[in-house]
Amino acid sequence: MDSVTIIRIIAGVLFMSGLVLLIFYLMTLSNILKKCSPSSRTLPPGQVWLCIIPLFGLVWMFVTVIAVSDSLGKEFRLRNINVGDEAPAKTIGIVMAVLFALNIVPIINLLVCIPGLVLWGIHWVKIAGYSRQLDQPVLAYQTPPVF
Repeated sequence: MDSVTIIRIIAGVLFMSGLVLLIFYLMTLSNILKKCSPSSRTLPPGQVWLCIIPLFGLVWMFVTVIAVSDSLGKEFRLRNINVGDEAPAKTIGIVMAVLFALNIVPIINLLVCIPGLVLWGIHWVKIAGYSRQLDQPVLAYQTPPVF
């Protein structure tokens, strides 16, 4: 095999690996929106998958990150769960989306690729943690009797 073929194989494997990771990430975002009550959702869970569309997905990632964050904030307030943030994971999600969008700019992409991937991982872990919190049963609070 010549070096061009090896480079193509490596590029193909990296692309497919990235696509698989993106699918699992989007599945996490979609699932957490499904756990939110319909009144808390600012985006239907199925629309998360629009992030897969090339170029359009770079813009839609901003919409998705903001909507998931706002939905989580509403759901946590609805369930009386204090996570210490009005819009959970919003800032890190927006910065991640900015870095991913900057990946289409030559030269700059070399600087933002690794930080973008790191923030993607951090955002994913945060969202997965919030998802586990939503899995907890909702405790029914009884209101004290009024005399």
